[in-house]
Amino acid sequence: MTSQSAPAWTFRNHWMAHAATHAMMRPDRPALRYLGETTTWAQLSWRSLRLAAGLADRGVVDGDRVALLTLNHPWFVESVLAANSLGAMAVPLSFRLAPLELDYILADCAPSAVVVDAKLLPLLQAVPGAGSIGTVIVIGESDAVDGHVAYEEFLAAHEPMELPDVSEESTALVMYTSGTTGRPKGVLLSHRNMQLQALTCVRAMEIFDDSDVGFLTAPFFHIAGLGSMVANFLVGGVTVIHPLGAFDPEAVLDAYEREGATVVFNVPQQWDLICAQPDIDKRDLRLRIISWGAAPASDATLRAMAECFPDAVNVAVFGQTETSPITCVLRGEDSLRKLGSVGRPIPTLQYRIVDDAMNDVAPGEVGEIVYRGPTVTKGYWNKPKETAEAFTGGWFHSGDLVKQDDEGFVWVVDRKKDMIISGGENIYCAELENVIAEHPAVLEVAVIGRSDERWGQVPVAFVSLAPGAELSLGELVTFLEGRLASFKMPKDLVAVDGLPRNAGGKVVKGQLRDQDQRQASARV
Repeated sequence: MTSQSAPAWTFRNHWMAHAATHAMMRPDRPALRYLGETTTWAQLSWRSLRLAAGLADRGVVDGDRVALLTLNHPWFVESVLAANSLGAMAVPLSFRLAPLELDYILADCAPSAVVVDAKLLPLLQAVPGAGSIGTVIVIGESDAVDGHVAYEEFLAAHEPMELPDVSEESTALVMYTSGTTGRPKGVLLSHRNMQLQALTCVRAMEIFDDSDVGFLTAPFFHIAGLGSMVANFLVGGVTVIHPLGAFDPEAVLDAYEREGATVVFNVPQQWDLICAQPDIDKRDLRLRIISWGAAPASDATLRAMAECFPDAVNVAVFGQTETSPITCVLRGEDSLRKLGSVGRPIPTLQYRIVDDAMNDVAPGEVGEIVYRGPTVTKGYWNKPKETAEAFTGGWFHSGDLVKQDDEGFVWVVDRKKDMIISGGENIYCAELENVIAEHPAVLEVAVIGRSDERWGQVPVAFVSLAPGAELSLGELVTFLEGRLASFKMPKDLVAVDGLPRNAGGKVVKGQLRDQDQRQASARV
């Protein structure tokens, strides 16, 4: 490159280059808002490049991993940009994990540095292998002890570096899956993956300029967090970051009003809580897009959203971490006509719906949806066997059992691992859950398979009931008659205070199976 050439990064299409461009062209425009405080695009780019310079001084280089154990706030975004500016991979960690669970992940990815919130430092210190991490940078009020460095002091000690050339093919994120069926796997997501995700959001949410106000409630250690922000990086819009904690629907609605939120995403359980607010019709809201995903939504949830927000466009997004994450979108104009569908596959993705022998199934028949394309992961960190299995036949196997109608709309029938085979008949838990959720006494429900000597497996319903409500198995079966075939009827009903969920809002059925097995052993 001669002295007359433009910097190499100006030709790149990733969030570091976008942030740097906005910092130059619209420096005082807001990039992030958090608790009423604004971070401009100039500040975001400048601070992240200071942090990158500091990490470089500490020996972080291209291909290294930088772990992030934080809550939701702008410093997380700065840290991702800083790590990625060096060609390093950002590894968001869930603070909801136990020390031994974090120990497995840290041993697996072997980070050169970790950025941690001061209030989460005791959790990190409880991780047996954390002492081997070379650099620990602490956000918040914390004395620099035991070799730790304070975040703001670290930034102040370094000048912003020039953004180097980082390829779109390099890995931006290592996102560890929830591990509901075993050890977590680190999903490798490239900058190209995330920029195609940005294009998907632009198309689905019609985010064409910087006039929208995005609102983020999803945790950053879940792909829905950064996945919700990428379109704003592209167009230069603002993202309001809502503090994490127990989900408070009243506080969220207050923030929607205060910040003028226009594009929002919540998991279905959160939408249920929001729609149940008694003053929902009196709110002064600017919501343009109400989006949901990460877990199935019942018909009752979708109807409530339509009633509470008649002027907003309901957009369902479906996918998984390995696909950056969106693979299917249901636009608002189809949301009631195709109630329960997750929409059509996005046009930048190749897909098939196949049987166990990788033969395409006919429209209306159930099969596994498989993918390939530029939003699909390159594989799993340090897991060549699992990567090869996931890409059997040259397609990524999602594990989702779906059916597709003659217009191309997809319905999720179940997770492949959750399907119950009873007396030779396939029973799809998601179908049962959707019908049982219509009972007025049921707040939420999850169905699992229980081993049975006669039938092989039988369905069991775990239900959380409305306050003061009672429901027996016989009453439930009576309600379901005419709605479900007899062989699909639950053979037991277990009342629980609440369903166990992971950080993404999905029910952890493994815990329900363990509980069911313990109770079965106690009955013997």
